[in-house]
Amino acid sequence: MRSGARAAIVSAVFAAMVVSVAGCGSGQDDSSGSKDGANAGASGDEKNDVKKVKTGPPSATEVKTTAREFLAAWSAGETAKAAALTDDSDAATAALSGYRKKAHIDKVELNPGQASGAKVPFSVNARIAYSGESSVPWTYESSLSVTRDTKTGKPVVDWQPSVVHPKLGKGDTLKTGESEAPPIKAVDRDGTELTASDHPTLKGVLSGLRERYGKKAGGKAGVETFISRAKGSKSPDETLKVLSKGTPGTLKTTIDAKLQRTAEQQVSKKSKASVVAVKPSTGEILAVANSPASGFNPALQGSYAPGSTMKVITSATLIDKGLAAYGKAHPCPKYFSYGGWKFQNDKKFEIKNGTFEQSFARSCNTAFISQAPKLKDDDLTKEARDVFGIGLNWQTGVPTFDGAVPVQSAASKAASLIGQGGVRMNPLNMASVSATASTGTFRQPYLVAPSVDNRTLAKASKTMKSSTKDQLRKLMHLTATSGTAAEAMSGMSGDFGAKTGSAEVDNQEKPNGWFTAYNGDLAAAGVVPEGGHGGDTAGPIVAALLRAGG
Repeated sequence: MRSGARAAIVSAVFAAMVVSVAGCGSGQDDSSGSKDGANAGASGDEKNDVKKVKTGPPSATEVKTTAREFLAAWSAGETAKAAALTDDSDAATAALSGYRKKAHIDKVELNPGQASGAKVPFSVNARIAYSGESSVPWTYESSLSVTRDTKTGKPVVDWQPSVVHPKLGKGDTLKTGESEAPPIKAVDRDGTELTASDHPTLKGVLSGLRERYGKKAGGKAGVETFISRAKGSKSPDETLKVLSKGTPGTLKTTIDAKLQRTAEQQVSKKSKASVVAVKPSTGEILAVANSPASGFNPALQGSYAPGSTMKVITSATLIDKGLAAYGKAHPCPKYFSYGGWKFQNDKKFEIKNGTFEQSFARSCNTAFISQAPKLKDDDLTKEARDVFGIGLNWQTGVPTFDGAVPVQSAASKAASLIGQGGVRMNPLNMASVSATASTGTFRQPYLVAPSVDNRTLAKASKTMKSSTKDQLRKLMHLTATSGTAAEAMSGMSGDFGAKTGSAEVDNQEKPNGWFTAYNGDLAAAGVVPEGGHGGDTAGPIVAALLRAGG
């Protein structure tokens, strides 16, 4: 009975299965058949919809076509269409809309040139129509690059602010209107006019002076097309086109036009170099020059490790602490280890039974690093700030970086003693260091007299000890006559001194060359990035200024 029952059940199940399968095949189960059919159809459609996204750089034809379509849409004022042909339509829309509305561009004709790979140069022939002013023509050159959109594979314009104008950076705005600062006629200490055409390296400085002192100088604003720099930018606004001239006010600076020309001539001999000259008795900035002449101003705003020129401040620290003195014995071994680092001198030299002045004149690293265990972590920082004014908020009249000597410990503290580690300076800072060493008193450098805008100049809390000043001057004089600075300073007469420096920088084949010096009431410092030994590279530049100002 159990066997028979089991057989009957199996037969029934099998029959049901046959009916079910038969129903699927004959369409008797509409819901089941419809579902399976839909799935089958979707699977087939998915296979048909899969398209391979094009990759690789755009072809010459794609570059040419995309550039022409974008420029045509921009010319026609079809902002949305032009923006859609870029890889950042939102940014492009804002910039191209602002071009018409904020810069008041009435008409624009854009003509593409011969492409070079993905880059397409183009000429801009625009007309600026500002309220109350006649339409003014404006021509300039720009360029764009075509790339491939990674999602769609379509060729698009690689959107950058510089497409609108080559001098526009991220966050900058192109505007036309009454200039935010009236023009100025900047003159040197003797009344000689200073212009960007005569002194290209002063272009940024003059723009900064106009931005800050245009109204105070008593000028009347004109109408201009200009770049309004992004908030927080270190660069001043830049005039691109003058629609109507304003009336300039006269602003007297501390620059010495003759010395300025010498500075510019000297740095132009190098692809990269910066120099600053100051008057130790007052702090007046007499010359500022950079190569290249345009762009960022490293002479005033740079931030470099100063290398062994820092030993001027370090020596003052050691003398003040009674750890070194002119004429006293001082160790200069080949090596000295501290904080887990092993330090050495250039070419591993040593001075056996030497004195402190010998170590300074030959720039012995270990002579200074060997004193690290005897110094507190903040000793160097305090000396730099309280005696030399480094890191105080300098009010020069233009934007500057005022040096940094942070509190450090262990190996970093030792490295700071020879101008490495976290120490950062620029030629302005190091010219001031020599000025302070020569007079014993920090006088904050300035380019515009504080009386013009009632600025309060930074003041160091301490005057250098008389004995420290005397020893420091003797150390620098010895270096300039028979030490590492002797060749550059040869033939110098009068009261002079100097210190060389070579600052190692990661991933640079050659160190940055430094030189700081003074002669009478003139102090100067210079740096030649990746130049090598400071005495050979920056030395001649600085020495030329000292001779010209003598």
